[in-house]
Amino acid sequence: MTDDTGRKTEVTRRHLLQTAMWTSAAVATGAGSWVIPARWASAADPIKVGIATDLTGPIGFAGNANANIAKLVVDDINDNGGILGRPLEIHIEDTASNESVAVGNVRKLIQRDRVDVVLGGITSSMRNAIKDVIVGRGRTLYIYPQLYEGRECTPYIFCTGPTPAQQCDELIPWLIQNGGKRFALPSANYVWPHVLNEYARKVIENSGGEVVLEEYYPLDQVEYSATVNKIMNENVDVVFNTVIPPGVGPFIKQLYEAGFQKRGGRLSCVYYDENTVSLNAAHEWEGLASCLDYFRVLTREGDDPFSAKLAAAYDERYSGSVLFTAGSAATGMYRGLKLWEAAVNEAGNVDRDDVAAALDHAKISEGPGGPAEMVPGKWHCRMNMYIAVAKAGQYEVISRSPMVDPKEC
Repeated sequence: MTDDTGRKTEVTRRHLLQTAMWTSAAVATGAGSWVIPARWASAADPIKVGIATDLTGPIGFAGNANANIAKLVVDDINDNGGILGRPLEIHIEDTASNESVAVGNVRKLIQRDRVDVVLGGITSSMRNAIKDVIVGRGRTLYIYPQLYEGRECTPYIFCTGPTPAQQCDELIPWLIQNGGKRFALPSANYVWPHVLNEYARKVIENSGGEVVLEEYYPLDQVEYSATVNKIMNENVDVVFNTVIPPGVGPFIKQLYEAGFQKRGGRLSCVYYDENTVSLNAAHEWEGLASCLDYFRVLTREGDDPFSAKLAAAYDERYSGSVLFTAGSAATGMYRGLKLWEAAVNEAGNVDRDDVAAALDHAKISEGPGGPAEMVPGKWHCRMNMYIAVAKAGQYEVISRSPMVDPKEC
C-alpha cells in the first residue's frame, strides 16, 4: 500500500474522502458508475454529459479533481438555465488508471447512458484505449482535457490541454539559460514520454543543448539508483522528467538524496502541478521548473480575478484536499465544458456533426489562466502559458506568454 516515500496510503485515503464529497449528490448505477441528475427538470430531456476519469488508481488525485470541476461547471450552467433550455445530467465512469477496465466502463456511457459528449482520460495510453469506443464505434463527440504529446488529429476529438509546442518552445530555452546545456530525459515507458521527448530533444539541440541520457522505465518502477548514478556521473545539468506516479515520488526523492540539486542541478517536469508536488517534501523539489496553462499562485497575485473566483468556489466546495490544478487536466476539463457549451448554443442542438462544426472555432473570454479558443481545423486550443519555479514549497511565476499556438494538425 505504500511506496518508499511512505505516501501512497495517505494519498489513497485522501482520494476516497474526496470522492465521497461529490458522490454524496450522485446515484450509483453500477460498479464505478454514477449519475448526477440536475436539480431541476424541463419538458425536454436532459442533455447527458459523460465524464470518464481516474477516480481510483495511482493518478486518482487527478481524476477526482476532474470530476469535481465538472460538477462545479455543470451546476453553474444549470443554475443559469442549462443549455438550450435543457438541464445537464452528468454520467461518471471510473477509468481506474487501468485501460482494460476503462474500455468496458466507457462503453457504458455510450451504449447504456447514451451521453451526448464524453470528456476525460488523463494519460495518453488511456485516451488511445477509449477513443474508438467513443468516436468510432460510439459515434459520439470526445473532448480530451489533459496536456499531452500532440499528434491527435482524429475528427470529433478536441484537445483542450497544452501540447509540446506550448510547453517546450519557451521552457527549454529558459532551462538552458538558467540551468545548463546537458539534459537527462528519464521517462515512463508509454506514448506521452516517447513523443514528448522526441519534440523536446529537437528544441534542446536547436537551442544549443544536448541530451546525454534518455531512458524509459515500467510505469510501476520505484527504484532508480542506477539512473540517479548515471545522472550524477554524466554531470547532467537539467533533468527533464516524464516519470509519472507511482514512480515519480521515489525518483525525485532519490535524486535529491544523491545531491543533484545541491550541486546546482535543475529539475523540470511539465506536468508537475500543485497536486503532484504533495508526493514529495518541499526541499526535494526545490527549484523545479514547470510550464502549464495555470498555476494557483495566479489567484494570489490579484491580476487574474476570474481564476481567483473559480479557485475560491472550488476550494469552498471541495475543501482543498484535491486541488484544482492544470497538470491534473482539471483546467482542460473546465475549458472543454465551456467551449462545448458555446458550441451547443451556436449549433442549436446536440447533433455530433453540428456541435463539432461549431466547436471548431469556439472561444471563451474567461477561464483558468485566461481566455481560450479552438484553432479552426486543428482540433486544438490556443491558451495562455506560464513558466513557474518552485520556491519553499510554492510556485513562483517567472514568465507569461499570451494565447500560445498549439502547432498541431
